[in-house]
Amino acid sequence: MQYISHYQSPLGNILLAADDVGLTGLWFEGQKYFALYLEEERVKKELPLFVQTKKWLDVYFSGREPDFKLPLHFCGTDFQNEVWEILYSIPYGQTMTYGEVARQLAAKRGLNRMSAQAVGGAVGRNEISVVVPCHRVVGANGSLTGYAGGIDKKIALLKLEGAFQDEFFVPKRSTAP
Repeated sequence: MQYISHYQSPLGNILLAADDVGLTGLWFEGQKYFALYLEEERVKKELPLFVQTKKWLDVYFSGREPDFKLPLHFCGTDFQNEVWEILYSIPYGQTMTYGEVARQLAAKRGLNRMSAQAVGGAVGRNEISVVVPCHRVVGANGSLTGYAGGIDKKIALLKLEGAFQDEFFVPKRSTAP
């Protein structure tokens, strides 16, 4: 069974989803791939996990790094789950390139290389936005692409964390998956 709740962030309404294992989804309303894997049958219920998640979001949106972790339940493919684990490890206020994520994944799998484009596809389908910080992934040349919540939100989140850099730019043509 999946459960849902809502949170009003400074960047817009957010839908939260969870099951008995942990948080399964956090989406800005209207974002690309919104609630893609959310089950048809779900119950709106204020679980203790949602109370904890909202507290985490309150701390985060106040401009501070939350000092506690939330129980998460990744529900993607094995490949997506591995990418999302790497995203989850990107420290607050720092960024990583798609290529760096691909290199980490290749090393974990004992491969010489991994496609940054394939990684980009998995990053773009991250089900637990903000908490699993896909907004911290940027192009090797500083391009800000691939954020399903919208480039404006990606920029706002990076600025909130103090991770926005002068060399970052929005490409004229999006490469978002």
